[in-house]
Amino acid sequence: MTHSDHDHHAHGGCCSTKGAVPTTKSVVRDPVCGMTVDPVAGKATTEHNGHPYHFCSQGCRAKFVAEPEKFLTATDPVCGMSVDRATARHFARHEGQGFYFCSAACQGKFEAEPQKYLGDRPAPQPMPKGTQYTCPMHPEIIRDKPGSCPICGMALEPMGVPTGDEGPNPELVDFTRRFWVSAALSVPLLIIAMAPMIGLTFEGLVEDRAKVWIELVLASPVVLWAAFPFFHRGWDSLVNRSPNMWTLISLGVGAAYLYSVVATLFPDIFPHQFRGHGGAVPVYFEAAAVIVALVFLGQVLELRAREKTGSAIRALLDLAPKTARLIAADGSEGDVPLDAVKAGDRLRIRPGDAVPVDGTVLEGRSSIDESMITGEPLPVEKVEGDALTGGTLNKNGALIMRAEKVGAETTLARIVDLVAKAQRSRAPIQGLADRVSFYFVPAVVLVAIVAFIAWAVFGPEPSLIFAIVSAVSVLIIA
Repeated sequence: MTHSDHDHHAHGGCCSTKGAVPTTKSVVRDPVCGMTVDPVAGKATTEHNGHPYHFCSQGCRAKFVAEPEKFLTATDPVCGMSVDRATARHFARHEGQGFYFCSAACQGKFEAEPQKYLGDRPAPQPMPKGTQYTCPMHPEIIRDKPGSCPICGMALEPMGVPTGDEGPNPELVDFTRRFWVSAALSVPLLIIAMAPMIGLTFEGLVEDRAKVWIELVLASPVVLWAAFPFFHRGWDSLVNRSPNMWTLISLGVGAAYLYSVVATLFPDIFPHQFRGHGGAVPVYFEAAAVIVALVFLGQVLELRAREKTGSAIRALLDLAPKTARLIAADGSEGDVPLDAVKAGDRLRIRPGDAVPVDGTVLEGRSSIDESMITGEPLPVEKVEGDALTGGTLNKNGALIMRAEKVGAETTLARIVDLVAKAQRSRAPIQGLADRVSFYFVPAVVLVAIVAFIAWAVFGPEPSLIFAIVSAVSVLIIA
């Protein structure tokens, strides 16, 4: 039995032609990024082992030329068959990564349950040695390893410009999962707790005492598991003596949950003034859970926005080719990595190639597409003595240029660096918010303490219970 036959039997014929789209029409696909390309209109092409390959951009072509074997085939995550990336008819993206399939049936199975087939995905490559990490909100915080910001509690991010496909942000993946769990449990919890306020009752279905226990069961995973990162950041803020919103969130959620647990387990210690119509003591489970869910929603939205900015930076980086055509002193030519190009080197720019670095035209005449830098849609004519910008695209003529600005000095590199710095910079209002929160959090805690003492000293009996409820109420409202 061949490998193909074995796969068909082992997977119930998922790769058979039954139900698949007819293969009468061929597909030409960029083997690097997976985009479909027009082989007639596209100029970014190359040959490998006698076979032509077409690309959406010079950036993808350069990646292929540097490591062709890496982009020839892909493994179908459903059945394990090897798929030709350049002619694959079935392709899908999940969490920013492309997957190739042997048939429409395999693609359908993957799209229905992607996590079922991603258990053995390789872990993201580690950051280069010597990478430093900084806080997105407090760029003055610099550390040699990942962690949390001692001021605001946010996860530290690698400094500098993102390189390559770093995979999905693990914090975003984790927070998204925690948000959906929190939201799924908070909705029924909110319905149970708030139903009487809108005229809905559960009389005859669930007793008041039973409702409290249901709320405890629903709220416990949200507070004890989902909100764990909040408590961790809140504790770090106390240790570092930098009170922030995580301090307030952890105090409010923790106090509401602990009070509600005590009210559920030991309702008899509360006076009759606290009891509802059914004799149950009011609890704050829904407040704790909803606060956690809403905070996670805000965190997920922020992390997604930051990830999109990172993707935009990587897209800018892809404008520059990975190799350059170097003309040696003896007149010989060869492709070299872009990092090996030095100021003063002579480079050949062939039709369809991207300009590797900033420099000046020495020989030749051509039109250059500078739209990716200037936004100008019409090509610009370039002749001897004219300046060239790295990342722009040579349309039709051949040029010889002298490299003048390389590496971090090129226009494209400086644009990328400015975007990366803007991502990590803060608006002036954020500094004001930091100063306000530094005093606001201790002020709220002080008010809660004053409320506790006032009710404990001057409140009616049992004064201690009234004092605890008052202090917890202040923390939740804040």
